[in-house]
Amino acid sequence: MNFFKRSDSGLFASRSLFAHLSRGAVAIVLLAWAIDHQTSHPLLSLSAGIAALVAFRGCPVCWTIGLAETWVQRGKVLGITRER
Repeated sequence: MNFFKRSDSGLFASRSLFAHLSRGAVAIVLLAWAIDHQTSHPLLSLSAGIAALVAFRGCPVCWTIGLAETWVQRGKVLGITRER
């Protein structure tokens, strides 16, 4: 499974909810490590911050929008969308 594969329907959405949440968890761990070690390992901290941005596919807000798009896309696949 390719966790960085984008969905066909959304700009920020992932193909699966598990992949999207996994990328977010990795990015949060990388950011926490980068903040914690910014004075002792500045270059590694910068690298971890850049890797977190790659895992988020942009900023944390972009990741959150993608989470909503992935959730809606998942609902369409399962047939549980609400239409008025």
